[in-house]
Amino acid sequence: MAVHARPAAFEGADGFSYSVDILTDTTGDAAAPWGAYLFFVRWGQGEPEVKGHVETGFLVTGQSEAGVRHGIGAMQLATVKATLDGLLRPAQGAAAIAHRWP
Repeated sequence: MAVHARPAAFEGADGFSYSVDILTDTTGDAAAPWGAYLFFVRWGQGEPEVKGHVETGFLVTGQSEAGVRHGIGAMQLATVKATLDGLLRPAQGAAAIAHRWP
């Protein structure tokens, strides 16, 4: 995102195109109140249309929103792609998917 000023995009293991964003939220844990996770938007074929999404659980937790955003932002693109593909493989990804729509 820093290099191209837009979210990274990948072809997932399921053949669909995905773009990824870094999201943060509170964890409910006083020791690490902030968490960051990856949110992958699945695009339809043809006209650009959102067809679904998958997301990880918290991959980085810590004391500040800026800190966890920075921490997850340091992930290599190859690791982000491997994370997406792991979410798309039912045997590996079922436990890791926090939400999957549709």
